[in-house]
Amino acid sequence: MAFELPDLPYAHDALADLGMSKETLEYHHDLHHKAYVDNGNKLIDGTDWAGKSLEDIIKGTYEAGAVAQNGIFNNASQHWNHCQFWEMMGPGKSAMPSELEARLKDAFGSVDGFKEQFSAAGAGQFGSGWCWLVVDTDGTLKVTKTENGVNPLCFDQTALLGCDVWEHSYYIDFRNKRPAYLTNFLDNLVNWENVAERLANA
Repeated sequence: MAFELPDLPYAHDALADLGMSKETLEYHHDLHHKAYVDNGNKLIDGTDWAGKSLEDIIKGTYEAGAVAQNGIFNNASQHWNHCQFWEMMGPGKSAMPSELEARLKDAFGSVDGFKEQFSAAGAGQFGSGWCWLVVDTDGTLKVTKTENGVNPLCFDQTALLGCDVWEHSYYIDFRNKRPAYLTNFLDNLVNWENVAERLANA
């Protein structure tokens, strides 16, 4: 199936007061994400992957242990990552549902403990990549980080929350201050109801 660029679930300027500018979303969604869609479609055209689901393409083209992933994987995985990313954020600070709060406290000692681990993973990811809150294969909650476009699907994990730490995600608003971007993401941008729904469906 062909990749399609989804519309943002909010206006381009809806997150501006929360630390993610209209300019960032115009560049990040309309240019960067669109490029993954366009390039991915070109690469799968005429191959056996053209009729597969996005998730099957990601799992089928990921090469564990490879120094660099192939072009189909890179574009497919980044398309999936960004589709999740837009939904994981929202305008207006959302309250954290009690069920999610309880699971975070159980796994990380406190919500602040989770935020510290998540921010450390994102800040510690050398170069481009993502940090994640996942349900691991044993059912536990874990914080992970991945290089470039690699995502939890590659490890049979369920992504509850992901933050893009490629520079194009934050450089317009935060320049090179990735830790400040991560703090703002957790404190102002996350749609916690979306995270809780993902957990309930895991």
